[in-house]
Amino acid sequence: MADSELRQRPANGNTQPHVDTEKGAAQPDGVGPRRHTLHMPHRNKNHGHRLPRGINEAGESGRSGIHPLLFLKACFKSSSIISTFVNVLWPFVIPAIVLHFVHTDQHPRATFACNFIAMIPTANLIGYAGQELARKLPKVFGVILETFLGSIVEIILLSVLLHNSTPHVDPTVAKDSKFLIPVIRDAILGSILANLLLCLGVCFFVGGLRRETQEFDSAISEVGTGLLLTAGFGLAIPRAFYIGIVNQMGQAVADEGATENLILRLSRATSILLIVAFLLYVWFQMRSHHGLYDSILEKDEEKDEDGHLDRAKLKLTFTECIIALVIALTLVSLHAIFLVQEIEPIIELDGGALSELFMGLILVPLVEKLSEHLTAVDEAWDNQMNFALVHILGSSLQTALLNSSIIVLAGWGVGKDMDLNFSTFQIVLLILAILVVGNFIRDRESNYLEGALCVLIYFIIAVAAYSFPNVENENSTEGGGGEAGAAKAAVHATKMLLKI
Repeated sequence: MADSELRQRPANGNTQPHVDTEKGAAQPDGVGPRRHTLHMPHRNKNHGHRLPRGINEAGESGRSGIHPLLFLKACFKSSSIISTFVNVLWPFVIPAIVLHFVHTDQHPRATFACNFIAMIPTANLIGYAGQELARKLPKVFGVILETFLGSIVEIILLSVLLHNSTPHVDPTVAKDSKFLIPVIRDAILGSILANLLLCLGVCFFVGGLRRETQEFDSAISEVGTGLLLTAGFGLAIPRAFYIGIVNQMGQAVADEGATENLILRLSRATSILLIVAFLLYVWFQMRSHHGLYDSILEKDEEKDEDGHLDRAKLKLTFTECIIALVIALTLVSLHAIFLVQEIEPIIELDGGALSELFMGLILVPLVEKLSEHLTAVDEAWDNQMNFALVHILGSSLQTALLNSSIIVLAGWGVGKDMDLNFSTFQIVLLILAILVVGNFIRDRESNYLEGALCVLIYFIIAVAAYSFPNVENENSTEGGGGEAGAAKAAVHATKMLLKI
């Protein structure tokens, strides 16, 4: 049976079309109105463009099973022109795997670079196949699945980093050997910054090139920024707790094992509460306020300037979606493992020239959610800024509320001391990023200047991360006075944010 929607002929044999009184559209008798998906409504308006034979609306392919040539053609064309250009990087996949097994320790840079590049098209395939699959499933389950698949690359990378890390308490391992937990914290923060500054900035910029301004609905921006404030508060609490101990009891007391255990327990409790916040956000979007989001995104669909091309393109069948996901997830997992194994050798080989902060804050996040970034940029180009904001803010909230909490709780389960004790420098970056984004979207309009400024801020952060020195123990190098001064700066930035 094909995965296209089946329509039954009425029992009375009447096949004459009748006119829908609400929209004036001619439909066969007995066919009710289409239901829309919750998160991303189906694009079922042809705007006068005729669909080719065998190609139906939304996720309906008009085919069944697997057709190798059509499967490869659909995957290569992917969901947008940008994604098609990304697919030219597929030739790096095989060399990246071969390099890992045949090279010795003399060439870690080549192995890292090839696996880094190879992750880009494989992550793009996960996003495309997940989007195609979600359109074929019941709407609630489809949205949940699409949300999960959108962050699966990030979860895989963070999980590999957690697995390869060695706790400080292991007496058989040097204190700084394979201790990748700081890199995990850098990657979590880097993913949020890449979404809020780099991706959003590029969306504002490319959309502003074609139009003077672009408008978006306040419901999406206000809910998103409110939850970002909640996430920022939750991620900042463990560090604020540590700073409070430093100010009251001194640095020596704060560095004791008892304090580390307190921060660890606080981080685990915070993670559970952040997951609750994420579930409330999903319920708000999918159930209680589903109609609000549906109407907003439905209006956004009408602005799509090449929607007829999207409806007419070749689509994957259900079987082909599953096959594409299996292949992409397998390759992404392999590349993530090979990439993470080269992080420490590269840092040691360069003698500290490449900082751990730059590796975790900038390089690793660039490939974590590439597929969602490409989708958001394509939507901004097509003047669908509400769709773009849903992807960007939703992706940021997934990382801040869900993925970071999952990694903390997973570390608890496997005996790794993963906590949310970010450095003061990182917390200030997070607060200022939320401040900048909140200021730019509060007027419900965007232009290319705001986008360019967001990207420039991200580049400034990248330069600072590249220049940041590698230290053996971050806590021991920061004095109480420095912490107190940085804390005051963070508090001042928070007060400015609350005035927006």
